[in-house]
Amino acid sequence: MEKIHHNYVNVRGLKLHFAEIGTGPLVVFLHGFPEIWYSWRHQMIAVADAGFRAIAPDFRGYGLSELPTYPELTTFKDLVDDLLDMIDSLDIHKVFLVGKDFGARVVFHFALLHPNRVLAVATLGVPFLLTGPGTFPQDLLPKGFYMLRWQEPGRAEADFGRFDTKTVVKNIYILFSGSELPAAKDDEEIMDLVDPSTPLPAWFTEEDLANYASLYENSGFQTALQVPYRGWLEEYGVEDIKIKVPSLLVMGEKDYALKFGGLEHFISSGMVKEYVPNLEITFLPEGSHFVQEQFPEQVNQLIINFLNKLI
Repeated sequence: MEKIHHNYVNVRGLKLHFAEIGTGPLVVFLHGFPEIWYSWRHQMIAVADAGFRAIAPDFRGYGLSELPTYPELTTFKDLVDDLLDMIDSLDIHKVFLVGKDFGARVVFHFALLHPNRVLAVATLGVPFLLTGPGTFPQDLLPKGFYMLRWQEPGRAEADFGRFDTKTVVKNIYILFSGSELPAAKDDEEIMDLVDPSTPLPAWFTEEDLANYASLYENSGFQTALQVPYRGWLEEYGVEDIKIKVPSLLVMGEKDYALKFGGLEHFISSGMVKEYVPNLEITFLPEGSHFVQEQFPEQVNQLIINFLNKLI
């Protein structure tokens, strides 16, 4: 960890943070929620040792990056534009993109808007998904599904506000480590789904929790609730919805996301390859939604093997 350096760059009026290690072709790691740059610590060191330069930004309003003036107006396109400016500031023309959770959505959005800037993409926990109001499978989801709850302005804020930041992050990590869709009953909130005595996942230490908590204490959850949750229906804004570069998808077989609106069938049937034709798919048998932290050595090797084939 001490080998990882921390830098800041002024991007579109905001001071954004990114962690960095290594030299060579650039690999950009994009985090999900409730993650931050730190979620890529294992992969960054591994790809640097394999001859690549790794950077992991904190998205605007996350972690050590500056909070936008109006976080409730943040869009996925903002994150894409931020990334483009960040890469330009590093004087790099083409990059490898790796995304986890909603970071995968940013990866695909970027690849659609700027295909000439992308060498290849890899995503964890989330495959390519269509966007827009007609694509969200609300009728296939439980009424109290966490995404539906957190899309309601003020509801998550009130729910989270009953606890300190560390407890909120702990609860979300526990919920998202499970194999069932997190959904609350009518008389409860999402935070109520976790028994206070429930231990952390075996692969997630108290030190890890403290690091995440300190970063979210710095940023708060305002931007995180807007993107991804309240901005989820935003469209890509392009007509040619196809990822044409080499792609890798890594999913845990016990990832709750597979039960999201027929997602498992979308992947296993090969339907996803209608949009990502040059796609390799790997399932990790015991993997949860956090495969890169749960099984870092396996995920590191999958990513490095994928990258090495393209050099």
